[in-house]
Amino acid sequence: MKKSILIVLLMTVCITYAQKKTNGTIYLEHPAIVAVEAMTKAFVSGNPDKVASYLADDFKSFNGTSINKEDKGQDKAAYLKTVKNWKDNIDYFSISRSDGAYPDALEYSDSSQNDVVWVQTWEDIKGVHSKTGVKIDMPMHRLYTVDKNNKIKTMISYSTSKIADEIADSYVDRKNGVIYNHHEYINSVRKMIYAFENKDFDKAYSFYDEKASFTDINQPVGKSFTLAEQKANDKKFFDDYEVVSIDQVGYPDYLHYELGNASNVLSWWTFRLIRKSDKKSLVVPMFYTHEFDDKGKITNEIAYYSEKAFDVK
Repeated sequence: MKKSILIVLLMTVCITYAQKKTNGTIYLEHPAIVAVEAMTKAFVSGNPDKVASYLADDFKSFNGTSINKEDKGQDKAAYLKTVKNWKDNIDYFSISRSDGAYPDALEYSDSSQNDVVWVQTWEDIKGVHSKTGVKIDMPMHRLYTVDKNNKIKTMISYSTSKIADEIADSYVDRKNGVIYNHHEYINSVRKMIYAFENKDFDKAYSFYDEKASFTDINQPVGKSFTLAEQKANDKKFFDDYEVVSIDQVGYPDYLHYELGNASNVLSWWTFRLIRKSDKKSLVVPMFYTHEFDDKGKITNEIAYYSEKAFDVK
């Protein structure tokens, strides 16, 4: 039995070693990396002649996320035209190494890769599109092949298409839903607010979904409250302040967005209060956004106001 166990262990060790096989060397510093980063710097500066000096005559650029099986890539002449396009259309343009990242140069021992070195980079592309105002702030992963003359033969880019899509969509006017000045959801917000004014809490909370979230603009970013937590916040508010009146300012808007099929009510109010601790009268402007689900329940509330309005002496 002991002999059998030893044989099994020996076989396991052999299999483990058999699963590992080197296929070249990875370099932290390499002339190919220098060429790639120099080309990138020239691209950002908007110098097509300088960019061209780093590219092989048969250079091709590919979109690594393309699903087009017939994609033949972008040749050198077409790629050089993009240099001017980026220079003319992107303000504050920069490409820099992503935080904590650095390029790798890979020399493969595979005979089919003897003529090139692969370089891989992780970078952040930033800027503002000058026509549409769309902010560009995205990671980019690229793979390059660099020949023995230190010329870039291939570039394969991997990045999100969402920013480019937003830029393209922003060239034309596009409707995104309907704005209502009268709607059942507006009625719900008014009834909810006035229920609070009259301390009819059961009715006020009946307009919320049980899993509703609440955000106070004065709280840390990302902080939100559950319905139970908001009830505690409301109790403290009514313990500290007497509500004289809550008055609607202007009229609420109900926005039904086509994108995402979202439903939001925007409303403006004036809270007239008396601070119980010193009987000081306060006038506090409030702005709310309320998001509704398809059942007509409020799923999210955001309150906008100045905390200083409550600290008036």
